[in-house]
Amino acid sequence: MTTEAGRAPPLAMLTRSLGFLALWLILMGPALKDLPIGLIAAAAATWTSTALWPESGKLSTRGLLRFLIRFIPQSAVAGVDVARRAFAPQPALSPGFVTYRTVLPPGMARSASCAVMSLQPGKLPVAADADGTLHIHCLDLREPVAEQIAADEAAFCGTLENGGDHG
Repeated sequence: MTTEAGRAPPLAMLTRSLGFLALWLILMGPALKDLPIGLIAAAAATWTSTALWPESGKLSTRGLLRFLIRFIPQSAVAGVDVARRAFAPQPALSPGFVTYRTVLPPGMARSASCAVMSLQPGKLPVAADADGTLHIHCLDLREPVAEQIAADEAAFCGTLENGGDHG
């Protein structure tokens, strides 16, 4: 919801600001000497988020929690797997590209999904065609990569109240 001037309502702005400040405190620690920079960073992030995040891009709190419960352990396991392969005398790799047809329309939701996917060790989206085909570099093609990507995309869509159909 936006006001007549096209800005988010004050309560929404305050909520975003507090969320960004909380993120700053989690990342940097609660040092009083750093608080002025944290306040400036939270204000800048709030302004940027209201300028870039469309009104229709509402997040589902429940979906976001389910996603994080899935994403964090999966990311840790994948990171350990990549490290194990990197330090192995004969790394068990079968690198290559996988194509995957996303259900997300072009726009913010697709870009955000690809950005989140790139945080997972072992998979890196490198290109997206206009028809929704993603080209993903993988470390091991012997893994069920397309199935993993489909499950990741479904979990990501659950974080968006409208399932990502706003683009």
